[in-house]
Amino acid sequence: MASPRLPVRREQITVNGTGLSYLTCGDQGAGPHLLLHGTFWSRVWQPVMPGLADQAHCIALDLPGFGRSDGELGESEATVPALADTVLQAADALGLDTFALAGHDIGGGIAQHLAARSGRVSRMVLMNSVMFDSWPVPAVERFRDPAVRRATTAGELREGRSQATRRAVARELSSEELADYLSPWDSPARVRSWMAMAAAADQRYTLELLPALKAAAVPTRLIWGRDDEFQKIGFARRYVEEIPGSDLIEVAGKHIPTEDSPDDVTAAILEHLRS
Repeated sequence: MASPRLPVRREQITVNGTGLSYLTCGDQGAGPHLLLHGTFWSRVWQPVMPGLADQAHCIALDLPGFGRSDGELGESEATVPALADTVLQAADALGLDTFALAGHDIGGGIAQHLAARSGRVSRMVLMNSVMFDSWPVPAVERFRDPAVRRATTAGELREGRSQATRRAVARELSSEELADYLSPWDSPARVRSWMAMAAAADQRYTLELLPALKAAAVPTRLIWGRDDEFQKIGFARRYVEEIPGSDLIEVAGKHIPTEDSPDDVTAAILEHLRS
């Protein structure tokens, strides 16, 4: 008989006076696996966390001003290097020295920064991640214009996130699932944080990492929903050709393959952690 799946819990730490929320699952004695989001939030990792918990202590962090975390990001705090510093401070607060790391979307850019420069990443997973000059996509890039940010209402931002979320998943999300994904953007502070991340999105943060990524050669698995409209799979194939120690697993789905192919994503991550 299979052992029952461990529950996913929500907990909180304090970093620089700000309460940061995170989802966690698994035995704290197991190896830590830190999971990062980008323009979505920790909800993208929820479907695979119970399966990963058989082998890892999973921690899916909400960045300041995202998901269920407190605080608010300004543009200077929302750059990839600044967010990487925040993640390291969160790791310190969690008592993590070295850790496996996974990143989705812009969270993958943060993960690449940490793998290249922190010396604390043992293994890395990049899931439909920004890389090279793949970003920002037009729907995000437009928010680099201050006039666009000033003119965008909370309702318009929420509707934009609704459209993006539906486009990010191949299957049809239920009304309850979609409402859950959109729930953070009922908060004006989280709306402003999202726009700050969009304003700070800059491909130079991934392009300038290439020499250090090649030198670090952290064992890396790319897991990609092959029909992603936002981060094309061609960039993942290029990464594997150029960065030592990396491989690619293609799965059915779009930008959030944890929703489309959770079992395949879970298996690919577990195999990488074991190897």
